[in-house]
Amino acid sequence: MTVYSYKATDKSGKFVEGDLDAPDYRAAIQQIRQLNYFPVKVAEGKSSASLASRFKISMPRLGSRVPTKDLMTLTQQLATLVNSGLTLDDGLSTLVKLAETEETRSLLADIRKRVHSGSAFADALEEHPDVFSKLYINMVRAGEAGGIVDEALSRLAIFMEKSVELKSNIRSAMVYPAILSFVGGSAVIILITFVVPQFSKLFEDMGAALPLPTQIMLGISSLFTDYWPVLILATIGGVGAFTFYIKTDTGRLRWDKLLLKLPLFGPLIRKIEVSRFSLTMATLLKSGVPILQAMGIVQSILVNRVISDAINNLKQALKKGKGLSGPLQEAGVFPPMAVHMITVGETSGALDEMLTKVSQTYDKEVEQSIKQVISLIEPMMILFMALIIGFIVVSMLLAIFSANDIAF
Repeated sequence: MTVYSYKATDKSGKFVEGDLDAPDYRAAIQQIRQLNYFPVKVAEGKSSASLASRFKISMPRLGSRVPTKDLMTLTQQLATLVNSGLTLDDGLSTLVKLAETEETRSLLADIRKRVHSGSAFADALEEHPDVFSKLYINMVRAGEAGGIVDEALSRLAIFMEKSVELKSNIRSAMVYPAILSFVGGSAVIILITFVVPQFSKLFEDMGAALPLPTQIMLGISSLFTDYWPVLILATIGGVGAFTFYIKTDTGRLRWDKLLLKLPLFGPLIRKIEVSRFSLTMATLLKSGVPILQAMGIVQSILVNRVISDAINNLKQALKKGKGLSGPLQEAGVFPPMAVHMITVGETSGALDEMLTKVSQTYDKEVEQSIKQVISLIEPMMILFMALIIGFIVVSMLLAIFSANDIAF
């Protein structure tokens, strides 16, 4: 392969420049024309191997992580282009021109190059596993096999849009509690580390016997002010040990079981996983992915290990010829309403449509549950912070009243 530098014009007459790999001059001209450019000047450069070796550090990394929102937009655009009659090759070429970042442009250019050389679209995507998930690749592969790549891309775009919307709802709902926690925690730390020590010096000068709440408060303050490096190291060590533990199979399973049993968060986590399971299964089945393969993909994207293990049991039951609804009910991790709807869909032969309805139903329930959880968390956090600050203030007042022999 030889690198050719070219200068060309596009359909609007604008000049463009670039480099490409080609076996000879004629092939380089042909590649430029396939990019819908009109070659003006084409000059032979150095071989691609020597060029890569000389500029090894400055070469852009292909397959860099692309944000989910950007990937969703690219999928929507490509689906629109292919659906409008453009070939996949031309659609990718258009996206290369429209790319806003160098990483995205390099990624799309590499995929387009592989597709143009005869590689399947799914195989080209598979070369970038850090960008495209198993779900994405398998849906595209099924779409290619059925000749409906545009439909597969459209379904992927809808799926990603719903996933982004769900994450966005959760993040936006947690903004106020996070701010409240930060402000309240900062106020408590300031009181303990700066305000209380000033009272401590005053009480020492008085020499009076201090009430028990005041002694506790002064002990906590002394712990924070005198041993803060130890506290920081202990906190980091505790977080590190906990993180390491939940990364083990046993630790992760126990932690996920505990989460499902929590009063407020357990039902919410269960609903989120049911929605994710239903939407993913429906999208895969509609795209023509076999149900066993779809189960494997769904299992890999579920977060909670308890529910993920239940999906593994469903796979084993399906391999033995059993239906989906029976083992799903025996698993005991899905809500009865979801199991009933899936049973109806399986019986009527419209499993993918019923899974879509399950996803839509639980999307609404997740949204309502998030609002309910936040509405309960906010007053609980305010009450908790008020109790802590109140304890600090009362313990100081008790000491002052005690020192002055003021009777209550």
